[in-house]
Formats: sequence, structure tokens, C-alpha cells
Amino acid sequence: MRIEQIHHVAYRCKDARETVEFYRRVLNMDFLVAISEDRVPSTKEPDPYMHVFLDAGNGNILAFFEVPHSPPMGRDENTPLWVQHIAFRVADEAALMAAKAEVESHGIAVVGPTDHGIIRSIYFFDPNGHRLELTCLTGTPEQMAELKALAPVMLDEWSRDKKVVTQASWLHQKEFED
Repeated sequence: MRIEQIHHVAYRCKDARETVEFYRRVLNMDFLVAISEDRVPSTKEPDPYMHVFLDAGNGNILAFFEVPHSPPMGRDENTPLWVQHIAFRVADEAALMAAKAEVESHGIAVVGPTDHGIIRSIYFFDPNGHRLELTCLTGTPEQMAELKALAPVMLDEWSRDKKVVTQASWLHQKEFED
């Protein structure tokens, strides 16, 4: 099997119109498709929904379901708020800072930029409470190669001990020294 790319990632939303307007206005995404049914196609369950698709660039699609007859939308309270997020890449640091100013111009609070050693990121929330990240790559090819080589070693150590592994601690070393 060879995966070509992610076709779409789907999340729940509180209000389809508000969600589409937010992603169009704040992130300049094109609204591509809306699908509405009274039954779930895969399970045939009766559950009316609106399914909207937005163009996140380069063939990447972000989708949302509004399911008004389900219990109110919430989040996994056992997962820290910072863990689950949708990250979008921008061209470079200048584009990241311009995006930060653009998001803030809509009255949205932004955290960052945060330097992760190989990327710089900003964070904010959409109207559904989904955490969003805009990021630009800053790592060198050598750094990326080193991280790729370390990944299986780090995963093995983590899986065995469930304790922080330090082989890539250089990523945030400067941040914690400041």
C-alpha cells in the first residue's frame, strides 16, 4: 500500500456557517463542498448532519460535521488543551509574523511565536474550541536527518520506560535557558 496524501481530516463543529466563515475570513480557505444527509452513509444510522469541506492548500482538505441532534459538542477532558490541534504550514517566518498580525486583527488572541528548534509556531482557537497552529519550517536538512535517525531510538526508550528521552533536547534547549 502507498498512501498518496491525506484527503481530508474531519472535526465536529458547533455551527457549520460560523465555521466556514471563520476559516474563509481568518485563514483565507476556499469553501469547496457541502454535503447534508439524514442518514450516515457508512452505518445507515438516522442522524441528520451538514458536512463542509475547506481547501487548506496543496490538495489538503479540512472538513467539519455539524450534528445538531447529538449531545452538545465537548472535548476530551482527560487530554490537555494543548495536545489536540490542527497545524497549518506557512512559507517562512515573515509569513508567520504576517499571519499572526492578520489573526490578531480579527480580535483573536494568539500565543507565540514559539521556537521549537526546527519550526516556529503561533497558536489560537477557532470558534469551536479547536486549537490551531500556524507554523513555518526553520530546521536544516542536517537537523531533520538527525531527528529522523533518532526517532526509532527515542520511541523504543519511551515505550520501555515512559520517561522523558533526551536525545533531541537540543530542540528546546535555548528556550529553557532563557
